[in-house]
Amino acid sequence: MTRYRCIPIDDAVAERFRRSGRDDFGNPVRRVTAASATGFPCRHCLCCAEPGEPMLLGSYDLGRPRGVYWTPSPIFLHVRSCISFDATDVVAPIIRANSLVSVRAYDAEDLCLYDLGHVCAGAEVDAALLRALEDPRTAFVNVHTARPGCLLSRVERVEATSSAAP
Repeated sequence: MTRYRCIPIDDAVAERFRRSGRDDFGNPVRRVTAASATGFPCRHCLCCAEPGEPMLLGSYDLGRPRGVYWTPSPIFLHVRSCISFDATDVVAPIIRANSLVSVRAYDAEDLCLYDLGHVCAGAEVDAALLRALEDPRTAFVNVHTARPGCLLSRVERVEATSSAAP
C-alpha cells in the first residue's frame, strides 16, 4: 500500500493569518462563527469547527499547482491556536466530513492528470485517493470541496526510508 500524509497549512501561515489579520493577498481576514459541525473545516488542524466556535476566513495561496492550474482558495482557520495535523495513512477529518470532494492529481510539472480525477463523498475517498497516489505520474494530490472548490488538503506520498546501517 502507498503511504501518504494529508498536509496542513504551515504553522507560520496559520500564525500570520491570526496575528496580522491579513490573508495571503493582503485582504482583511474575516471573523465568522461556525454554524454547523461540518461547514467550517480548519486547514491547520484539519478538523471541523464545533458549532458556535470562532473561525477566520481568508484567501490562501496553496502553492501548487503553479502555472495554468494555479488558483487561490478560501480557507477557514480556528481563531484559537490549534495543533497542526500530523498523521500518516489517515484521511484528514475535514475530508471525511465533507459530503462531496474532488480528488485532483497533478504531475511533477503541475499538470492535472484528468484520468485520475474523481468526485465522491468524503467518507468514500480512500479508493480514489490511493488510485491517484499509486500512479507513478502523480507528484501530489489536492482534495477540494466539490461544490465550491475550496482546498481541503494536499496529500503527498510518504517515501519509505531505509533503516539498514551501512
